Amino acid sequence: MPEIGTITGEEAAALKGLAPVAHDSGTLRRKRATAGGRRALRHVMFQAALVAAHHNPSLKSFADRLRKAGKPHKVIITAVARKPVT
Repeated sequence: MPEIGTITGEEAAALKGLAPVAHDSGTLRRKRATAGGRRALRHVMFQAALVAAHHNPSLKSFADRLRKAGKPHKVIITAVARKPVT
C-alpha cells in the first residue's frame, strides 16, 4: 500500500476492504458488511488476524472481550484485522 502515511486509518481500512459499508435506503437500515478494497490484501489480513487472535497477547485479549460480548466469529476476526490498520 503506497498510500500509507498520506491517508487516515479509516481510509486505509476501506482500501483493505475492512471497513463496514452501509446499504441503507430511506428508513430501511440493514446490517453493515465489509466490501470493496483490495481482495488479496484483505485475505492476507484475515489470515494474519486468525493467528494474531490466538498468539498476540493484546489482540487475544481484545478478541476474548468481543467473544464474551457475544459477537460472531467473523465479526471478531474482522475487528482484529482492522485493529493494526487503524
